[in-house]
Amino acid sequence: MQDPQRDAIDGADLPADSATDQDNPLAQRHIRSFVLRQGRVSSAQLRYLDDMMPKIGIEHRPQLLDFAATFGREAPTVFEIGFGMGETSAKIAAVRPDTNFIEVEVHTPGVGSLCKLVAEGNLGNIRIIQHDAVEVLRDMIPENSLAGAHIYFPDPWPKKRHHKRRLVQPPLIALLASRLAPGGYLHCATDWEEYAVQMLEVLSAEPLLENTVDNSHGGFAPRPDYRPLTKFEQRGIRLGHGVWDVIFRRK
Repeated sequence: MQDPQRDAIDGADLPADSATDQDNPLAQRHIRSFVLRQGRVSSAQLRYLDDMMPKIGIEHRPQLLDFAATFGREAPTVFEIGFGMGETSAKIAAVRPDTNFIEVEVHTPGVGSLCKLVAEGNLGNIRIIQHDAVEVLRDMIPENSLAGAHIYFPDPWPKKRHHKRRLVQPPLIALLASRLAPGGYLHCATDWEEYAVQMLEVLSAEPLLENTVDNSHGGFAPRPDYRPLTKFEQRGIRLGHGVWDVIFRRK
């Protein structure tokens, strides 16, 4: 069951782009990375949106980002697809102050919530882009540039006929892998076991990636210290539910 911690970025059908892109395999099948669900935006979220997005927001544009100019410093940069209401993202940014984080989300209440957390925590290492993550990756993130990427608890689309809508699919992972620097990591997490198996299979099949763990754990990684337990995850653990982390690195 989807909870408020889940991101609002889901996989959708993979429509073909224009014939002018027929020689570009990534452009041929553009993975629309979300289904827009705006929800209710609170007055506090609107306030922080108005105040913070001019400071930390980045508009989507077909131009590669200069990370040093964007953050005002040279530092490793991590890209997150879908941050939900932003609690986990803010906690990670707080414990990793020497890392820059580009946070991508389309869900306006979530963007407002993370803006509030950034302001309250005085987090200078977060920038937010409210746009389709696939287009951001394609248009704005240089190849071989990211220190890492996070996809946490994406919508599992549990019904078999909806599996094609899942975010973690080969075209997206190929695009993400191309944006990772050598040695950069891709970290996925889910509380849906069948989706965890799919994640493991998709990442294992990407030629640019290799697993950070051996098969002694079935290919799944221990939860790293930087990823905090969410309240929903803690509740699930108490009820005996599992959570699976999949962490690969760029060869």
